[in-house]
Amino acid sequence: MYAYLSGKISEKNISNVVIDVQGIGYQIEVSLHTYSQIEAKQEAKLFTYLHVREDAQILYGFANKEEKILFIKLISVSGIGTNTARMMLSSLSPTEIKRGIIEGNETLIKSIKGIGTKTAKRLIVDLKDSLEKEGLESALNSVQSGNTVSDQALSALLALGFSKANGVKAINTAMKESSKIDSVESLIKIALKNL
Repeated sequence: MYAYLSGKISEKNISNVVIDVQGIGYQIEVSLHTYSQIEAKQEAKLFTYLHVREDAQILYGFANKEEKILFIKLISVSGIGTNTARMMLSSLSPTEIKRGIIEGNETLIKSIKGIGTKTAKRLIVDLKDSLEKEGLESALNSVQSGNTVSDQALSALLALGFSKANGVKAINTAMKESSKIDSVESLIKIALKNL
């Protein structure tokens, strides 16, 4: 229905943004990958996907067409819903996901929370040929306000459906274990591996 929305970002947090398009605010769910690309911007153009359920209509936004196309491919696989696809795009970059599927790297795919062996195999079988046709080269070419980094990371984990207790524990563990935390995005990626 909506190909993209372009306008001023009136609200922004790790899991969603509100884009003001000529006086109408659209709430758009985003992945961590997209958030990291629009975090410092005042205006954005997001490519959108409208997901309609019995009880809701949810608008998902992506920083580029490649991420949107990958999201649609992911949700076409049996057992992968919109939340799991967004989790995948928050845990790994689109390039990493594509490379993992093309190379048949089950270990990488299973490192994402909620993806087991059976689902990883299904993703590889269902999407490998399609992604190979697109070409790995095109995949390789895509590429805070007052809150603390840990607060923003916790908000993102809560938005992804984790309990507060588990989120706090994963973030604390990540901060103790890794000295390479230089952004909210890197903290969330490490915390997701601990969940």
